[in-house]
Amino acid sequence: MPKRVLVVEDDATIRDMLTFNLKKEGYIVTVAQDGADAVARARSSRPDLILLDLMLPELNGLEVCRILRQEGNVPIIMLTAKESEVDKVVGLQLGADDYITKPFSLRELFARMTAVLRRSEQRDVRPEVEEDRLGRLRIDRAGRRAMVDDAELKLTPKEWELLAYLVRRPGRVFTREILLEQVWGDPAGKGERTAGAAQAS
Repeated sequence: MPKRVLVVEDDATIRDMLTFNLKKEGYIVTVAQDGADAVARARSSRPDLILLDLMLPELNGLEVCRILRQEGNVPIIMLTAKESEVDKVVGLQLGADDYITKPFSLRELFARMTAVLRRSEQRDVRPEVEEDRLGRLRIDRAGRRAMVDDAELKLTPKEWELLAYLVRRPGRVFTREILLEQVWGDPAGKGERTAGAAQAS
């Protein structure tokens, strides 16, 4: 079944280019020109993936990301300017799944979309009951929750994925490059400095 993509971009040239090429690739495309419209269309069209520009009228992309992440786990790829490193980090912390900097190649964009959609589908087919435990920490993989004793931790989707990855590998130390590849799906290590060496113990 064709995947539904919501393109949120106020630049008409970029928006039309993305729409044309995504349709050529077989995607069903919905567009939004500002942040408020993006939230409304995400709620009505229920896309499988959102391409979200950060510099938007009405609501900026970070605010849109925050609102949508509170309402669900639809995959979000941010479209950012080269100089907006802080926005990239904040966007990932708010729950965006990936980012790509402008100007970008369609080949790279499609590859990132495929990777994000694949990870999303893998989450959806997990068993209803699946837990990992490490000391007082409990990871509910079906519900994508993390608890210490009975208190649930407030985590972004990416923070949860990182924690779940580490809990299944207690005692091991991972470099930033390994975490970027295994959790962020970034084998080239282009994920800036969003991850450092980490260990679950």
